[in-house]
Amino acid sequence: MPIREGIYGLLAEFNTPSELVYATEQARKAGFRRMECYTPYPVEEAAEALDFHKTRVPLVCLLGGIMGVTTAFLMETWISVYGYPLNIAGRPLFSWPAFIIPAYEWTILFAGLSAAFGMIALNGMPQLYHPVFNAPNFRNGATTDKFFLCLEAADPKFSLTDTRALLESYAPVSVVEVDH
Repeated sequence: MPIREGIYGLLAEFNTPSELVYATEQARKAGFRRMECYTPYPVEEAAEALDFHKTRVPLVCLLGGIMGVTTAFLMETWISVYGYPLNIAGRPLFSWPAFIIPAYEWTILFAGLSAAFGMIALNGMPQLYHPVFNAPNFRNGATTDKFFLCLEAADPKFSLTDTRALLESYAPVSVVEVDH
């Protein structure tokens, strides 16, 4: 059955996290890959059921740290050797041991900032609008006491009737269509 134009997916509402995790595992076994869980608090089992384990934040943090140490060493070298050289007691202009502590501080600063801003960017934030906000039951329960599983229409396995029947077989409180 062709997907109706303008539909984002089907949203199933559950009362307990165990029901949500079970439905997510079963939907994954049925072949669905484009799905998302919405919970009022972190549910580790749901993340495992979604097979969500990859993140690029550590790589972004590492690259930020490397950028920080490189920037610090280059800046200190340029200042000490070319920009404002000082001959103090015949010591060499490029005295790298003196550069270690500021370079370390810049490494920590750049790594921390890149981790924070990288996480925000990789999470796609700020996202002021999401289609699940159109679901009538989502706003009332998503932040308090309800658990939701959304199977997206972009999934190749998605069929409106078959997917609704699959979700209803897990005995949710309700299953609603989510419009774009």
